[in-house]
Amino acid sequence: MTSADAEQALKDRLAQLRARYLEHLPDELAALSALQGRLAGKEQDREVLDELQQRLHKLAGSGGSFGCAELSAAARVLEQRIGSWLGAKALALDAASRQWLADEIAGLSRTVPAQSMEPSEQPDAGVLPETRPAVDRVLKVWLVEDDVELAGQLGQQLQSFNYAVRVFDGIDALKRAVKGEQPDLLLIDVMLDEGRENATARLVDCPDLQALGCPLIFLSDKDDFPSRVRAVQLGAQGYFLKPLDVPRLVNRISQIFEERRAPAQRVLIVDDDADLAEHMRLVLTAAGMEARVLDAPRNIMETIAAFRPELVLMDLYMPEYAGTDLAGLIRQHEACTHLPIVYLSAETDIERQIEAMGRGADDFLTKPISDVQLVAAARSRIARARQLEERISKDSLTGLLKHASIKEAASREVLRARRVGRPVTLAMLDIDHFKKVNDTYGHAAGDVVITSIATLLRQRLRQSDVIGRYGGEEFVAVLPDCGAEQGQRVLDEIRRAIMSLEFTHQGERFGCTVSMGMVCSDDYPDQDGNALLMAADELLYQAKRSGRNRVQC
Repeated sequence: MTSADAEQALKDRLAQLRARYLEHLPDELAALSALQGRLAGKEQDREVLDELQQRLHKLAGSGGSFGCAELSAAARVLEQRIGSWLGAKALALDAASRQWLADEIAGLSRTVPAQSMEPSEQPDAGVLPETRPAVDRVLKVWLVEDDVELAGQLGQQLQSFNYAVRVFDGIDALKRAVKGEQPDLLLIDVMLDEGRENATARLVDCPDLQALGCPLIFLSDKDDFPSRVRAVQLGAQGYFLKPLDVPRLVNRISQIFEERRAPAQRVLIVDDDADLAEHMRLVLTAAGMEARVLDAPRNIMETIAAFRPELVLMDLYMPEYAGTDLAGLIRQHEACTHLPIVYLSAETDIERQIEAMGRGADDFLTKPISDVQLVAAARSRIARARQLEERISKDSLTGLLKHASIKEAASREVLRARRVGRPVTLAMLDIDHFKKVNDTYGHAAGDVVITSIATLLRQRLRQSDVIGRYGGEEFVAVLPDCGAEQGQRVLDEIRRAIMSLEFTHQGERFGCTVSMGMVCSDDYPDQDGNALLMAADELLYQAKRSGRNRVQC
């Protein structure tokens, strides 16, 4: 059997396992609903909750292994919430809590990827969904703020970016709400009114809030060391000072949600111990990663090019080629300069470990290694690599791809579209009269406008779409599997959304519009990505000459 046949056999087995998993999934979800229906709001509910927690725990651990990462995440949130209930001294769930649990369990079926549907249920890949975030529902942001004016302004701004905002005037109101519902992100003023107890302390003392399992961002007018450390200890993923830089806050919220929806981390395992390699693959897969074992070292560069790993775990001593030989080979290729390589070996001699690391590797892990340590090491290394890649390829102000990177992405997507026989739409966007914004309100205000529009683009386009800052106030959007009609509709909705954004400078409010030029690959069958960008740019200037604030195609 060739390596290609072996890889196909592995894919077939995984597909069989996934098919069997998905076949039994409706029965498991039905069993969860049936269990939930037995809850009566009494102390005797512990037995039912225990079984629910066990089933959800199993679902949380298995879903990601079979392509249902969102199902795993949702099941884990439910498992943690039930755990907090079971940890209470007295158990008596009220009607609102039981209803919330019923709704969330019913919603688990909506987290199963579309790929698991029967062919007749599959959505048309060529139809771009209505303008919305890259998830199937509006994301819920809860704001705890007793300054009515600030809460209103911030809530309005967040709603402009397609978030569903709910405002609470204090911790007590929040505590009541979490008994029946849960946000996707919590924004909280850590001090609230000066006459009240410190909200940070009250947050610590509230098990229901600690069990939310959602990202937490603090708002504060204090920039002292103890306050910031306390925020870290409570797991806050952001700390913003008043007066708030709202675009920066919105950008951070967007980053948090993007990180949670990021594609699975990819790991290539190079080890001659087949059983151990398969064990590591299964462990990493169960943790939500995409792992592949390389059993033919001669094909390492071809495998890297096809699989595009974000981490290589490599044994140091192998019969045919040493790990140091393969690491050196990888480093000969410019595209792999920043690819993390970690040796995984039973070698315990420190001098030999240091010598090996000097030949192309970034770290050294010693066998035997626990499953927990393996997963943690892989996750942290890949997370750092992704941060470095973002620094290299993304614009520091907007977080979008830089000029060269978006051009490469456009060319790549046009080539892919030709190969698979699907359309791709490219759009060039430019902020109208942007020089006037800078001249009237200053460059800092101009940066706010650019950042806000970049954030809105990320919010309103799909996760599969690619967005870049082409230069200055100009952006490029690449929409794969999107025809001209769908592209024009979505881009026009974005144009109108940008019109609704409101900016403030020294008490004066102002808005901005954008002009767009749009092309579809179906209309340019012989043109490459660069040619399509040039065509979109020409249409952009036609839009400018025709009065601005329009989509020209």
